[in-house]
Amino acid sequence: MIETGAEVHKDAFVHESAWVDAPSTIGADVKIWHFVHVLGHTTIGAGSSLGQNVMAGPHVSIGTGCKIQNNVALYKGVTLEDDVFCGPSCVFTNVLTPRAHVQRKDEFGETLVKQGATIGANATIVCGNTLGAYCMIAAGAVVTKDVPDHALMAGIPARRIGWVSRSGERLGDDLTCPRTGETYTQSGDNLTLTSE
Repeated sequence: MIETGAEVHKDAFVHESAWVDAPSTIGADVKIWHFVHVLGHTTIGAGSSLGQNVMAGPHVSIGTGCKIQNNVALYKGVTLEDDVFCGPSCVFTNVLTPRAHVQRKDEFGETLVKQGATIGANATIVCGNTLGAYCMIAAGAVVTKDVPDHALMAGIPARRIGWVSRSGERLGDDLTCPRTGETYTQSGDNLTLTSE
């Protein structure tokens, strides 16, 4: 069901079992599948896809070209830039010290996931952290601190075990992408693209 006042582009697809609350904005070519709930004040950019049983909002921003797989909840304070991949059942927290009997809605932490990042299935992202552009979070990892651009993170708590290219290929010692030939330069805990 699409509430009156929700802005849904004419080229978007919303499954009949999904709910889209107002006010929210759904871009062109967005796919919203079975049992999804988009809460108010949520924006979904063109070409994004929300798989079965996704919940987004309220006050969530999803960029263009994002792929959010089944059973993911995006709470208030989560921002996904363009081309972010959220694997099945990955988790975003929104409070650091939750208690059922204590209201902490004014303590929701901000979580920013930068362009091109990938979050693996069943990974947990603790609120208040930023995931760098094109980073890759391994399945089941628990992110407890900021993640550098292009970092390959795994474990509990997650630690950097390598680097990945923009196309998601693990980089060797030469920091050259085996798929595209792009080269990178490492400076301390940062990796930057040198040539395309």
